Amino acid sequence: MINFGPRLSLLDRSRTRTGEAEPDALRGTVTRAAHAERLGYERFWVAEHHGVPGIAGAAPAVLLAAIAGATSAIRIGSAGVMVPHHQPLVVAEQFATLSAFAPGRVDLGLGRSPGFTAPVRRALRQAETDFAADVAELRRFLTGTAEIGLHPRPAGTIPLYVLATGSGLRIAAELGLPVIVGGPLLGVGGDPEPGRAALDDYRRTFRPSARQPVPWVAISLDVLVADTTAEAADLLLPEAWAMAQSRTTGVFPPLEPVGVARSATRTARQQQYLEQAVAAAITGTPAQVESRLTALLDRTGAAELVTAGSTFDRSALAASDAALAALFGRP
Repeated sequence: MINFGPRLSLLDRSRTRTGEAEPDALRGTVTRAAHAERLGYERFWVAEHHGVPGIAGAAPAVLLAAIAGATSAIRIGSAGVMVPHHQPLVVAEQFATLSAFAPGRVDLGLGRSPGFTAPVRRALRQAETDFAADVAELRRFLTGTAEIGLHPRPAGTIPLYVLATGSGLRIAAELGLPVIVGGPLLGVGGDPEPGRAALDDYRRTFRPSARQPVPWVAISLDVLVADTTAEAADLLLPEAWAMAQSRTTGVFPPLEPVGVARSATRTARQQQYLEQAVAAAITGTPAQVESRLTALLDRTGAAELVTAGSTFDRSALAASDAALAALFGRP
């Protein structure tokens, strides 16, 4: 059992599945959040993606409102709202409104990823923005320190987090904000030293803020648990195959059944990307996952694990969520 105290949370991207209506993906997210609450997860995150065929989660504040209504205790948050797509005041108003329906449970994660494709970026009216300045402005709105006459209604203070890669860590350190780190910085299946150095720099240069006096790190990656190593690898295959397709065709498709993904004809480049996606995840039996997670959490000093796994079979995903919760000593 992983017993040294990190928080455990889930990130659900509202992945669509072949043969399923897209609204079912959103209902599946709400169902998964309620299940996570029963399993003892501390937090449930949703994401923001626009114009992506395989993802139905485009409006975090709206989706979180539905989740708030289906839960009563678990913290809920965005991981994250993409700040370049929105005006900071509007984001503050949306999440202050959400917090009115789930007081003390709402968290606001902030990122700066561009749209998935050039047409999406044009549709979002995306322009060059100063991410650090926008985050600082948003914080002023939520802490009541903005200029007179510019306080969102309803008023409320909501914890902010930065989805950090590279320069995002520097911005979070300068602003005194906690970070959620994923991808290559974790060094899973690769070289851990660049990520270790980046996190060391974040902690070393961190400037304490009123709400966050010390640096704080969460890590995010796909984690899937099953009774056997092979079964766990099968759980990851639909997502890994979708990722390989997106990297080579520009289309991020809905999740397909394991058998379809396994028998799909792949180019050498697609096979390479699939293997990279597999290497960047942690899968296996409970004992195997426990060993790898313990090492990763110890190396990064993370205070929270944000597990982002998904697969075609919803019942198998629910079983994986339960097995992971058990590893963390949750009921």
